[in-house]
Amino acid sequence: MKRFALLLACLALPVAAAAPAKDAAKPAINLDIGTPPVAITMHSMTQRESRLVRFYESGEIGLGHDGFIYLRDGVKMSLAKRQIAEKLIDLENTERKTLVFTIADGNGRRDAQPEVWELMRERWNKRWKSGWWLRDAEGKWSKKP
Repeated sequence: MKRFALLLACLALPVAAAAPAKDAAKPAINLDIGTPPVAITMHSMTQRESRLVRFYESGEIGLGHDGFIYLRDGVKMSLAKRQIAEKLIDLENTERKTLVFTIADGNGRRDAQPEVWELMRERWNKRWKSGWWLRDAEGKWSKKP
């Protein structure tokens, strides 16, 4: 019986040694990973950016604290212009979600989407130009200094 228990213990050792530690450090997220899905999403977002910049500069669209863009002042817009802005916002926000997923996936860490989202939110906020509008957690708008 002792030999059988010893044999089982010995057989279990390699499995226990091969199992990753639960508190092992996870690899850092590479936001600039160049996988094809990330590159395609980034290209699409870059193509749209020139159309969005006009709305950012006029103050009609702003960046929310959560990393999404929002219609800020659509009252003075014509219906056609408002529809264009809303379509661009929908496309941009959808692709921001896609970008976060593809970055996490490209890093082999789908579970890290919240971390990637936070890092990208910070990046988008830093790239936001002075004078463009920001919306805080309470929904109040202010110009970026």
